[in-house]
Amino acid sequence: MYTFNSRIRYSETDKNAFLTLESLIDYFQDCSTFQTQDGPADMEYLRKQNLVWVLSSWQIEVFRYPRLCEEVTVGTIPYELKGFMGLRNFFMDTTDGERLAVANSVWTLVDTVKGLPRRITPEIIEAYRVEDRIPMNYCDRKVSFPEDAEVIHSEEIQVRRHHLDTNNHVNNGQYIRMAIDALPDSSIIVSSMRAEYKKQSRLGDILYPEVMKVSKDGRMAYTICLRDENNDPVCNVELITQ
Repeated sequence: MYTFNSRIRYSETDKNAFLTLESLIDYFQDCSTFQTQDGPADMEYLRKQNLVWVLSSWQIEVFRYPRLCEEVTVGTIPYELKGFMGLRNFFMDTTDGERLAVANSVWTLVDTVKGLPRRITPEIIEAYRVEDRIPMNYCDRKVSFPEDAEVIHSEEIQVRRHHLDTNNHVNNGQYIRMAIDALPDSSIIVSSMRAEYKKQSRLGDILYPEVMKVSKDGRMAYTICLRDENNDPVCNVELITQ
């Protein structure tokens, strides 16, 4: 387990001074990056080995969004390293031990030269001590489209420099920001999120959001498909409201 402490910043909150879902994802991504940079398989090691971790899927369950200035502990637990796949949990707690959110994520180790998955190296195994996974409701990694739902075509999105990460691809959290921005109602509060990443997008690419809305277990569920110019799915996102 790897953890760090923080305090909710004004820049991370919504109009009601609560942490946004996008900022929660940033906290989780930062946590795994901090663990990676503590070595020995840090980003410099990965670069020299022509390796990169690519996120395949997210599942995030939010019990409560923390408020502005609330102190939190963010943690991550790698729980399986096998072949070219890495699975890890995340969590955010209050300093009093209240669990605010949990997450599951699936990662693929990719050879950047060949563009193919590569087996996990001994250095990576040494860097990430595997522990038991967090108890949570683990959902299907594949985000399916609801049947007979009305499809709303939202405004197209051009990939800009601020969308990119150090690999010159659209950052995982930026896709979620795009999906939320495509919703007809920007005031919804998300309690559950799943994302399935299908392809990488780069600077200048155009994404075309499709939004589907249905009722699910008494709550509203939005499925957003971000498609490329060939109409192929790039990222599928499911957002379930409180």
